[in-house]
Amino acid sequence: MRLYLGLAVGLAALLVAASGTAAITRGWVPPWNRKTVRRTRLYGWAQVVMAAALCCQAAFGLMPADLDVRQWGTLGGTALMLAGVLLIAASQRTAGRGRGGGTS
Repeated sequence: MRLYLGLAVGLAALLVAASGTAAITRGWVPPWNRKTVRRTRLYGWAQVVMAAALCCQAAFGLMPADLDVRQWGTLGGTALMLAGVLLIAASQRTAGRGRGGGTS
């Protein structure tokens, strides 16, 4: 990975982490996601996990290719990214129908 690409990914991770922190502490969600997000704190934690995944991908992507730790680090970043996507999906799910949904 080139240095300029790593810096751009790091800046994007910083912005995502700031948005996630705002969602956790203040309940703020970006306008384009307000209609779909049901649980703002979970959404904020998902963004923080995604930011950590981006940082992990950028940090290990900038290492020399001959190191074995680079492969395991990027694999860990990919696992964090998958966890973040699952958390985002969980934050957008509705609670379900509950009990007593039938007619009486």
